Amino acid sequence: MHDLPNLDTASFAAPDGDALMAPRLSTHPPRILLLHGSLRERSFSRLVSEEAARLLAAMGAETRCFDPRGLPLPDSEDVSHPKVQELRDLAQWAEGMVWCSPERHGAMSGIMKAQIDWIPLALGGVRPTQGKTLAVMQVCGGSQSFNTVNQLRILGRWMRMLTIPNQSSVPKAFLEFGDDDRMKPSPLYDRIVDVTEELVKFTLLTRDRSDLLTDRYSERKESAEEVSRRVNQRGM
Repeated sequence: MHDLPNLDTASFAAPDGDALMAPRLSTHPPRILLLHGSLRERSFSRLVSEEAARLLAAMGAETRCFDPRGLPLPDSEDVSHPKVQELRDLAQWAEGMVWCSPERHGAMSGIMKAQIDWIPLALGGVRPTQGKTLAVMQVCGGSQSFNTVNQLRILGRWMRMLTIPNQSSVPKAFLEFGDDDRMKPSPLYDRIVDVTEELVKFTLLTRDRSDLLTDRYSERKESAEEVSRRVNQRGM
């Protein structure tokens, strides 16, 4: 290490290939949390999430769908609110997530953003979402757009989630559902099958290795207490 004078050799470690390739240990069904971004009685982001939940269950996953009705705005700082506690408990429980939001004014909905904002970035210096898988989807009232899924990807990266490559954007969502609120057969439905299948695969591949995948040199140099102070500082 003589040619790396800036390196803290006590904290440095080469990736352990044997540990990364070790057999899976978990045998329980993949745990997937689904969030949707609308409170409307006939919310198409909710209907898409429900279709995704059915597909995930058919693939052997255990699913939970969070109902955002009654969730306070994040600025309230009321972390003891029952809906906030429910959401945070589900985020801790989950090994992967599906985020589905309508696109409004070229962006995700406020309902979607509020849910994500209530999931804490840090608890004791550790991000509770890091290393978990994420699939992003959106519904559109008009022509197809990808603004919202692109934003959701940025948030997923910020929260250190493993966002899968595939995604879904459903244009003119009101045309894609029948009177029974079930999605009609179409290439758009097939894409949701693709997304859920990929999410299950990525979750199975990574859930037993998330600690290894998110282990970082810079954080090994800092104590948990130091990390907590840094990520929770109120000003620069």
